[in-house]
Amino acid sequence: MIEHLQSLDRSLLVAANSFHTRSLDTWMVFFSERFVWFPAYFVIIVALGYLYRRRTFLLLPLLGLSVALADSVSSRFFKPYFARLRPCHDPDLSATLNLVHGCGGQFGFISSHAANAFALAVFLGLILPRRYRVAKVLLFIWAAIVSYSRMYLAAHFPSDVLAGALLGSTLAWGCAALYRRGAEHWWPTLPAAVEPIV
Repeated sequence: MIEHLQSLDRSLLVAANSFHTRSLDTWMVFFSERFVWFPAYFVIIVALGYLYRRRTFLLLPLLGLSVALADSVSSRFFKPYFARLRPCHDPDLSATLNLVHGCGGQFGFISSHAANAFALAVFLGLILPRRYRVAKVLLFIWAAIVSYSRMYLAAHFPSDVLAGALLGSTLAWGCAALYRRGAEHWWPTLPAAVEPIV
């Protein structure tokens, strides 16, 4: 059973990596780069400050905590503990892969990119009101593309990405629950206009 899952994992990775063009190479590298998203993060922070007013002082630290935990747990615990080689470092695979963006660190389980992206998307998806459903969908599409880019670039196996997405989502759910409890405790009488909780 385990061998079958490992074989499927490798097959899906090779399929994602082999379906490439120059244009896709450029886009996947773009989505995989963390620093290019800083302007978008700034816009999100400003928008949250406008929507949530005083509650931003609770919301932003918990949003930051969910992403920071996702990043640190995936990088500092999972990767050194499981010590699973990235596909691009795997001697049985690396020679056959399309490596357009280097390889990164030695170990890949689990994907910090997927964990961080889904921590952000799930946290905002849980706390934003229903009227922002388009923004929620876009956030999840962004997280999915970031995660796919890691397989496309042969930096992670599909199981690395799936585990990262689950970790980030779980941490985001916990931090969003803390936000709801804190907001209801400290600001129970704020009008709905500055209390956009689902």
